[in-house]
Amino acid sequence: MMMCRAGGSGPERAGFGPDDPEQRAEFTALLEDDVEDLYENAPCGYLSTLLDGRIAKINSTLLGWLGYRREDLVGRRHFSDLLTVGGRLYHETHFAPLLRMQGQISGIALELRTADSSRLPVLVTSTVKTGTDGEPMLIRTTVFDARERRAYETELLRARREVERDRERLQRLNETLQRTLLPAALEQVPGADVAAHYHPASPDEVGGDFYDLFPISPGTWGFFLGDVCGKGAVAATITSLARYTLRAAAVYDSDPTAVLRHLNTTMVRDHRRGHPRFCTVIYGRLTLTGSAAGPRATVTLASGGHPPALLLRADGTADYLHTPGGQLVGVFPDAAVATVTFDLEPGATLLLYTDGLTEARTAAGFYGESALLDFARDLAPASAGDTVSAVTALLDSFGPGVTDDTALLALHLPGPEHPRDRLE
Repeated sequence: MMMCRAGGSGPERAGFGPDDPEQRAEFTALLEDDVEDLYENAPCGYLSTLLDGRIAKINSTLLGWLGYRREDLVGRRHFSDLLTVGGRLYHETHFAPLLRMQGQISGIALELRTADSSRLPVLVTSTVKTGTDGEPMLIRTTVFDARERRAYETELLRARREVERDRERLQRLNETLQRTLLPAALEQVPGADVAAHYHPASPDEVGGDFYDLFPISPGTWGFFLGDVCGKGAVAATITSLARYTLRAAAVYDSDPTAVLRHLNTTMVRDHRRGHPRFCTVIYGRLTLTGSAAGPRATVTLASGGHPPALLLRADGTADYLHTPGGQLVGVFPDAAVATVTFDLEPGATLLLYTDGLTEARTAAGFYGESALLDFARDLAPASAGDTVSAVTALLDSFGPGVTDDTALLALHLPGPEHPRDRLE
């Protein structure tokens, strides 16, 4: 048995001492043969070129990939001759100049042309070999077969495109579903100006904000705006339930408080069956009257835990119509409902909104009700269309800071300050 020494190198390290010259010579020859075999049959391609790009040496591995004989290339062809048209252009404008400047360049993706004119995707690393005087002598290039990597990248790209198509289909489905949860167009209210807007935070999910406006009897209109907890299909079912329950209840009961309590009873019943569902909502009743002095309107608002409505007056002032004490709809069997009744004077605008507006994130934190009130005071007086347009522009200015959907509904009673021909 031959024993390996602890130190040394070369043949001596393999156990051949100085007293084994014949075996040492055989082993040295074997090592030299292995080095040559490693070059020729390495798992990557090796290529040496002169400074002008002519091929001086190429290993068997690369020849096998390309389908050429050695005599077809060595001394007869340049490295750039093996490249595709696009690869040759990249080699001349980027690869070769960078190699001259840096002395090496690595991991460049190129395509080589094989003998049968097919394409071989490769990754190329080149190094400039210099002489003892520091002058460049030749270029050594290592070529890695990138066919499997290209196939993987192609499959990855195909999968990504499929995901994008699925996402587009989902977005179209969400958009269609969202439209079914909102009125296709607001009812026109004779003698008043109305406007609404829905601002989705993301096209990937169905939001739970909703609004509607509908006639109840001659001169009387019902309207509501709410925000269901959650997003997606569950939120969509709750939104549909809330919207149609409110419309049905408003026909049979003139009291806004009773309308919200009916919705609360319906949602609590579902909650008891093991399906927790709740929302904030504000329901209003608008009664229009006319006189020689001009149009008049009385509004009663009932709130179930919803942010307070804003009133923009004709004199340029604005204030919240606070409805404290109203509780979430769908949580408690006897949820408290807060109400407020007021006259909507000529030139005034009532704005309802969901909390996606006040909870939008800015550099200073949440936008908040205080900032919204300042905004309304700067805006007043304004028509319903102008108010919704201004708030929509405000939402757009927040960009990604709007993390929740926002619904807007505005009602305006025209006055001398806002002739009908200015209204949208």
